[in-house]
Amino acid sequence: MSTSGEESRTGTHPTFSRVMLKISGEALMGDRGYGLNPPTVERIAREVKVVHDMGVEICMVIGGGNIFRGLQGSAQGMERTTADYMGMLATVMNALAMQSALEGQGIHTRVISAIPMDQVCEPYIRRRAVRHLEKKRVVIFAAGTGNPYFTTDTAATLRANEMSCEAIFKGTKVDGVYDKDPAKFDDAVRYDNVTFDEVLQKRLAVMDASAIALARDNNLPIIVFSLDEPGGFKGILAGEGTYTRVHG
Repeated sequence: MSTSGEESRTGTHPTFSRVMLKISGEALMGDRGYGLNPPTVERIAREVKVVHDMGVEICMVIGGGNIFRGLQGSAQGMERTTADYMGMLATVMNALAMQSALEGQGIHTRVISAIPMDQVCEPYIRRRAVRHLEKKRVVIFAAGTGNPYFTTDTAATLRANEMSCEAIFKGTKVDGVYDKDPAKFDDAVRYDNVTFDEVLQKRLAVMDASAIALARDNNLPIIVFSLDEPGGFKGILAGEGTYTRVHG
């Protein structure tokens, strides 16, 4: 389907032809402390459009932490399974918002939910989802894996493997993986490359351990980059920019 992703970091051709973009729900808040910030959603949609126009097939998973986070609800006394289902529903709301923004950019988009809700989005059927990608539609996977106790990081890794994606792009507020929090420590050092085992051993803040293990077992690289950097998503696919590559 494409290159190995190991080719030169220079040039104009995208290094991958099908990717998973994983972003947190908090990324949609902008400078708000809660909910959705429409200008921020539109900005991210424009970033996706630029990459889509390069011919890259894109699927997405968006977290729900800007609306409700299951673990936090559980910590406050709510039964964990119920809290996680509420978090899954929050991801559907975010997915619909992103679908609206992408369609406003003229991109055909499908929201596919692990929890059936036929009036608002499609149920997850793997072959149908693959066909949407082949038709150059952006596919947004919502409701996590459909099971409690699994994060949207794990859902993104699962769907990326099922869709035969060549990499997961993890959009964050910083330009890669650091040995410690760069917002708190001036001497934090960014990794250009780090292995899955190092991420697990050093407990680096990339994805949860289940997602990292699933990516490692299927040799699926994770590219961690700044979603706040204009043109960052496109630049990395063109072999440029600053990021950390997590690999086997």
